[in-house]
Amino acid sequence: MKCTALGAAGVLALFSANYAFAQAAEDPAVSACKSTGLLALQERSPEITDLVMDMESLAISKADTTVEDVAVKTVILGEAYIARKDKTGKPDRFVCLLGDKGKVLLTFFTAQ
Repeated sequence: MKCTALGAAGVLALFSANYAFAQAAEDPAVSACKSTGLLALQERSPEITDLVMDMESLAISKADTTVEDVAVKTVILGEAYIARKDKTGKPDRFVCLLGDKGKVLLTFFTAQ
């Protein structure tokens, strides 16, 4: 499990926004969450080789809120498969928060 930046209370405050389901793999927000999430996971477990987003499970929500003084512009929820040395297990749930200019504020993964 990897968590960066904002606290749980801030995450809960964001869930009042409307959700849109993503189908496009080239969404810059999804790409940012994937690359940042993969780096964070690899810091803890160097055997992790890839992070595969389940595009059909993704819910992308535009937000216009703040946590303390940090602006949150996008919330992404979904499932991702974490590959370890060519083996991919069950999907993990993840949350990713993005701020101004698409900056990743938080990535959080948890086993289902």
